[in-house]
Order: sequence, then C-alpha cells, then structure tokens
Amino acid sequence: MLIAVPVVVLACGVATAVMRRLGQPAVVGEILVGILLGPSLLGWLWPVGSRWLLPGEVLPYLAVLGNLGLLVFMFLVGLELDLGLLRGRGRAVVVVSQASVWIPLGLGSLLALAMYGAFAPEGVGRAEFVLFVSVAMSVTAFPVLARILKDQGLYGTPVGAVAMACAAVADVVAWCLLALVVAMAHPLGGGGGWGIVGTGVSAGVFLAGMWWGVRPVLDWGVKRWGPDSACDSASGAGAGAVVGLCSGLCLAAYATSAMGVHALFGAFVFGAVVPRTAVVEGAAERMREFAVPVLLPLFFVGSGLKTDVGLLGGGTAWWWAGAVLAVAVAGKWGGGTGAALLAGHSVRDAVTLGALMNCRGVTELVVLNVGLGLGVIGAGLFTALVLMALVTTAVTGPVVRALREREPKGAVSLRR
Repeated sequence: MLIAVPVVVLACGVATAVMRRLGQPAVVGEILVGILLGPSLLGWLWPVGSRWLLPGEVLPYLAVLGNLGLLVFMFLVGLELDLGLLRGRGRAVVVVSQASVWIPLGLGSLLALAMYGAFAPEGVGRAEFVLFVSVAMSVTAFPVLARILKDQGLYGTPVGAVAMACAAVADVVAWCLLALVVAMAHPLGGGGGWGIVGTGVSAGVFLAGMWWGVRPVLDWGVKRWGPDSACDSASGAGAGAVVGLCSGLCLAAYATSAMGVHALFGAFVFGAVVPRTAVVEGAAERMREFAVPVLLPLFFVGSGLKTDVGLLGGGTAWWWAGAVLAVAVAGKWGGGTGAALLAGHSVRDAVTLGALMNCRGVTELVVLNVGLGLGVIGAGLFTALVLMALVTTAVTGPVVRALREREPKGAVSLRR
C-alpha cells in the first residue's frame, strides 16, 4: 500500500499537469490514469506487474481511502452549490435546465429498454435499470463545469452564470432521482412499495432536519468561532473548524446510509446547509488541499480497475457503447442547445450552453460507481458509460474554446 498510494497520486498529478497544458480539466487525466492502471492496459500488457502494484489484499484499503476522499469532495460540491444563481436569470435557466434533464432521461429510457435484456444483471428489475441508465445520461458535472468556465474566462459572465445555474438545477434533480434508484434497490425495511415509501419519507425528514434544524445550529456555532482571522493555519479555531466539518459530513453520510440512501447524499446535503463564512471556507480549503490531490485519485483508480475495455471486445458491444455516447450527446448537448434556442438566444450561445451541459466529469463516475455497487449495472455497461463520461468531458473545453474564438469582438452573450 505504501507503494501503491504514491504511484497513483504521482501518476494523477503528472496527468493533471499534462491535461491542463492541453486545455483539459484535471478529471480527464485522472480518469485516464485509472483506466491505464486497470485491466484495460497495465493488467493486459503486464499482469504480473499489475498484481504486484495493486494486489487484491490492498484494494479494500485503497477503496476506503478513496471513498473518504469522495465524501469530502461531495461535501465541497454541496458547499459550492449556489442556488442564488437562479435568481434573475430569466426563462433560459428554467427552460435549459429542465430540457437538459428530461430530454436525456427520455432518450436514456428508450435506450435502456433496448439494452435491458443484454446488459441488466440477473435479478435486477426493469424499472431500476431503466431509471439508473436514464439518470446516468442526465448528469452534468457541476464542479468540473466551474473549472472549465474559469479556464475559459467565462466564470461570472452571463453565459457562465446561466450554465452554472442550469447545472445546479440539473444536478439536484439527478441526485434526487439517483436516491430513488438506491431506494428501489435497497428499500428501508425490506422490499416492496412500502419500503421505498419509507426510504423516501426518511430522506424527506433528513432534509427538513438538516435545513431547519442543523443549519441554524451551524450558523450559530460558526459565529461563535470569532472573526475571519480564526481560519489562520496557526489558530486552534481553524483546526477546530476542520475537525467539526469532517465530523459533521461523516455523521450526515452515516445517517443517509442507514436510512437506505447512499452515504454520498448526506455529505452533499451537509455541504449545502453549512453557512458560507470565511471560517468555513478556510477550513474547507484546507480539507480540499489534502483530499482532492491525495485521496480522490484513489477513487479514480478504483473506478479504473472496474473498467475493462476488453469486455467490449465484441462488435455488438462496441455498437452499444457507440449508441450510449450518441444518446448522451444528443440528449444533453442537443437538448440544451434546442432549449436555449427556444428561449431566444443566438445559435452560438445556444451551442455553447449545450456543450457546457454535456460535461459529465467526476460526477458521472460517482453515479456509475453507485450503480455498480448496487448491482444495478454490470461491468460491461459500466465500462461503456465510463468511456462516454471521458469523451463528453474531454470535448467540452475545445468546443467552448472554438466557439469563443469565433465570437465577434466586443459581443455580449446571453443578455437575458
């Protein structure tokens, strides 16, 4: 393990630097490293070396560390979720966000119905399989999108604000639907409709308690920590904030896991209800500095070890993988573009918004790992969906850059 961790972290660090030079988000390089260290390349070219570097007895420990990093990451996503972006953005946010969720859901449902017989694991019901594939098609990577907008100089611009608002709405809807899939696969108190209802009620009580109970307490506690200087690295208050946030996100994750909803939902909701003060943001940044570059890459390697391109060796499987990619692009990019045009925006602005909504990144990998862990999808479909996430994320930056280069000088986009 003391060899595997530095190899993985250093490889992801190098890949991140290379991808950023190529104008790509870091997650593209991290996904590639995970795939290359897995059975798709290293395990195929050098099985002995692969088993020596990542032996079976080490993988559970790497998975634990990777999942801790993932919980911190989901907390940070919730912390960065700004629903205030929805205010004053006009009908574009409503139209584009809803179209970029429900059109992919509809097209994904049709594709999943066709794939059910060939790709659904034994014992998985048609409803949860179809719903999960639909959700996987409708995801937008909110944190990766923010990074792309910053790299392209669009963060804070009208088009960037609309894209962030639409992504926020789309991700909230997608997470709620994924929670439904989890409830259908592992309902609280056993199977059947009542178990699913029980899980839904428990999740509703949890959300209400977090918003009207925990949030005011956190706000009071943060104010007691004193002025902004409390987040100084030399201050005990700053260390106490880190300890408090880590403890809170773990307890929230445990609560949602115990009620039959995935632990990630708890960490995400905890991040969304934590007050955004200088103390909290300073502590969150300290958590990010360790969890994102050190722990999160271990999650990507776990995903890469489950991704085996060899499972798509047959011609039919590759045709299905192509269909997954085509439906994903048509649903998100096509749906977002069409909705923006209906909202009255220019062709260039509409295509830009559609391309941004098509970015999936790490959020897609999180969703896919949840589905694979639940047994809703098998390794073959998991591989096809990972490749789809890699391609759709990689093309976002170059497409947006090309569209910006063609924009008339001095033009102001998305005035509404």
